Amino acid sequence: MTALARHHLHKRAGSAPSCGCGGPVLSGIAAQLELDADLLDPTPRPRPPQTRTGTIVSRGATMLTIDEHFSEAEAIAIRGSHIVAVGSEAEVREVAGDDAEVIDRTGATILPGFIEPHAHLLPTALLDSWEDVGPFRFDTVDEVVAHLCSLDTPADGGWITGRQFDPSLQAGPDELTTDLLDTVSTTTPIVIMNASGHFAYVNSAALEAAGITADTPDIDGSPYGRFTDGTPNGVLKGQGSMMSVLTLNPGIRTLDIIGLARRVGERAAAAGVTTICDQGTGFLLGAGDVGLFETLAAEGALSTRLRYSLSDNHGDAFDLAGVVPGAGDELVRATGWKIVADGSNQGRTGFHRDPYLGTDDRGIAYVEPDVLIEKARLRASRGWQVVIHANGDQAIDNTLAALSAAVDAGEPDRRHRIEHCSILHDEQIAEIARLGVSPSFLIGHVYFWGQAFRDDIFGLAKAEMLDRTASCSAAGIRWTVHSDEMVTPMGPLRLIHNAVTRSLWREPDFVLNPAERVDVEAAIRSVTSDAAWQCHSDHEIGSLEPGKLADFVILDRDPRQVDPADLLDIEVLETWMDGERRF
Repeated sequence: MTALARHHLHKRAGSAPSCGCGGPVLSGIAAQLELDADLLDPTPRPRPPQTRTGTIVSRGATMLTIDEHFSEAEAIAIRGSHIVAVGSEAEVREVAGDDAEVIDRTGATILPGFIEPHAHLLPTALLDSWEDVGPFRFDTVDEVVAHLCSLDTPADGGWITGRQFDPSLQAGPDELTTDLLDTVSTTTPIVIMNASGHFAYVNSAALEAAGITADTPDIDGSPYGRFTDGTPNGVLKGQGSMMSVLTLNPGIRTLDIIGLARRVGERAAAAGVTTICDQGTGFLLGAGDVGLFETLAAEGALSTRLRYSLSDNHGDAFDLAGVVPGAGDELVRATGWKIVADGSNQGRTGFHRDPYLGTDDRGIAYVEPDVLIEKARLRASRGWQVVIHANGDQAIDNTLAALSAAVDAGEPDRRHRIEHCSILHDEQIAEIARLGVSPSFLIGHVYFWGQAFRDDIFGLAKAEMLDRTASCSAAGIRWTVHSDEMVTPMGPLRLIHNAVTRSLWREPDFVLNPAERVDVEAAIRSVTSDAAWQCHSDHEIGSLEPGKLADFVILDRDPRQVDPADLLDIEVLETWMDGERRF
């Protein structure tokens, strides 16, 4: 990376995404959806019947069972939705019987279905119909604007909508102001969401539709961006100002949220994912989110299983709805209670012991330490796995105090979690091990934003404390890696690559703290058996063993046998869930 490019990256890293949360804004948008009450009823409903009959034997592939010993097998047999035999071909054929269908998969590799331990299904679905203008498609702001110019004008008064804009990773101006977006259209309203969910950018037509002028007062805590003469510049900063414009888009009301969620699941299946753990259920419609999960399941619209953690922000609604730990079945089940302790490090809202590089700013505690302790203690005492988002090292200190109270108050083996768990000191790792809690790392922090952390946000020494997977393994801690979709795209093979190489997206020859690299087997476990354990589902998924559900992925190569840099190029050939091919 050139010095100029590095400067460009550093000067704007503060607007990078946090955790895909943007919860209040997405709730406000979702409230405009025209949904039947039946769709939002959280009451469990019957599932579509199992349609597959007979037995299938797969042979010839390299079969990695990911059991306790990382055993290999010659063949596997499935009957209905379950695995009935794994082992030598002769043993498997004997169990399967003479009538079994035999499929030769010579040259392929079969693993348990990948598990995404932290994503956001419904928020992703809500914005999935918006145009992706993020850094994984366009390197520069100029390319974003040119792409918007190429789009057809929406019919029936619809707006042009975009998402994932991330000025920390896209070269050009820091913000999409009206003078830029008006070059796309001065008559059709345009709204572009920042990848963080905490900013949006609109053109003059959108401001006009909302009646926002130079005389419009700012909303407390959520100002309108302005040019030097006081004229609104189209930048909406925070929930209030965003809601004053975004909810006027008539296209929101008729979005097919069920169809969009189905599409997200299909995309996950194409990446080899058979289970998504939704970390923040309730972000859109409170307890209605559980109702939408039930609707998806009842309509056969899920290409993956769902495990979910309830958002503490909607705790009263979930209590009223009677959602309890373990509610659900093999397809959809409640597993955790989610609390957000701080913001994002790249957004400089992660809460730290010391200030960010070159500032006096330590970030923000979203929940005061004593309140966090009481929340964790309460939910643990009610049987919940407590799941706490914590990025900054001070937030992790606060979280460990809260989880210590949760361990004391709750049942054994709750597998309490720290989400993202970005900056870890040695003594914190020791405390995680002592408490028996488990981190899930947003490993894309290293891959996509490593340069910004190294050169602008923390400095090298602290940046090397990001996502300390190897140190956690050495301490006997089980950990996972996740995408936090939409923050980074769902893709377990990319997660494996990031954990094994710790290379940087736009500086691939640089390794951020080589000592924290892990071997491929550990990285595979982090998205299979360890992820199943972390999501309280290791009794049914996460490894290929008789009696477990028939969830598996077929790859064109063995991840252990390729150069680590080539892990990104492995192809998912097929994905099976419940004994049926989903991709």
